[in-house]
Amino acid sequence: MSDLSFDLLLSPACNIVRRRLLGALAGAAVLPGCAGAPPPAAPQRFDPARRMGPSVWDEGGSRHYRFERVVAAAASGRRYRLWLAWPRRAAPAGGHPLACLLDGNAVADTLGAAQFDALAEAGDAPAILAIGPDSDLRFDVAQRAYDYTPPVRGDGPTWDDEVLQRRGGGADAFLDFIAGRALPALAARAPLDARRHTLWGHSYGGLFVLHALLRQPLLFSRYAAADPSLWWQEGFILREAGQPAPLPAGRETALLLMQGASADERGPAPPPAGADAARVERMRRQRASVPPEAGRMLVDRLGRRPGMRAEFRAFPGVPHGPMLAASLPAALALAARAPAGMQTG
Repeated sequence: MSDLSFDLLLSPACNIVRRRLLGALAGAAVLPGCAGAPPPAAPQRFDPARRMGPSVWDEGGSRHYRFERVVAAAASGRRYRLWLAWPRRAAPAGGHPLACLLDGNAVADTLGAAQFDALAEAGDAPAILAIGPDSDLRFDVAQRAYDYTPPVRGDGPTWDDEVLQRRGGGADAFLDFIAGRALPALAARAPLDARRHTLWGHSYGGLFVLHALLRQPLLFSRYAAADPSLWWQEGFILREAGQPAPLPAGRETALLLMQGASADERGPAPPPAGADAARVERMRRQRASVPPEAGRMLVDRLGRRPGMRAEFRAFPGVPHGPMLAASLPAALALAARAPAGMQTG
């Protein structure tokens, strides 16, 4: 069903969710890529040392949601912040939809009371589980490089960046943490609808979302990948898609793959500060290893599987970094969508 648009398939209530969230995220400004928007500003260099500001979890500023922040440890001893939010209203008969969001510190620093109010007022509001590092950094670059990347080989370590000695390959262990520790933490506080468990991630997080879909599709029924790093390990995830795990029978599995400005629009990515020429060239080769249309091709391929509904959605003019915020409304609308065959009021 990859040739069909989610806009035709989503309920009217779900489209309302997306419109209200877009408005709440944009505020007084117009999102890049929307009609009438000014040209996007030149992308700024990624700052791994950027820290969080006060969040709605600290301020408790939504009359529609309850908020809690807890710390949980994985079997490895790695510690994570779980940003939990669930609607104050009584849960539907089947429980609340769930949106599990990676890069939780950055998400908590992005979503505010207006976005939670828009979710609650638009229809079937999802419970939120955002998972981030146990620090005040928006991103922990080394930890997310390990947690969000799949294991590549069994006879030695998977390197995200061998020159920097930055390990990768921890995605399966992180999936175990989500299933065994993170999801139960929210389920203990609010009833959840097992038919509507959505996983969202951006960049390396989007790579993780695709790996989860291809290897452990029982854990979530809906997957939203924003600007996934398809180039990682010269297209490893595209090769992994050639042998996906069987989809669960008797239910629909949904994929929404979102991509922002094309490589031609973005121009060459600025190299990391202090990177040597050999590392810059290796990064360039990795990014050139997959064609610009790889995302569309992957959606078309996976969308042919029985039981899978897949869509590619373009965000013209939106640079890679801003895709984190720009993709959240569509992901949360996907989470709120009624299960197939269920009527909405």
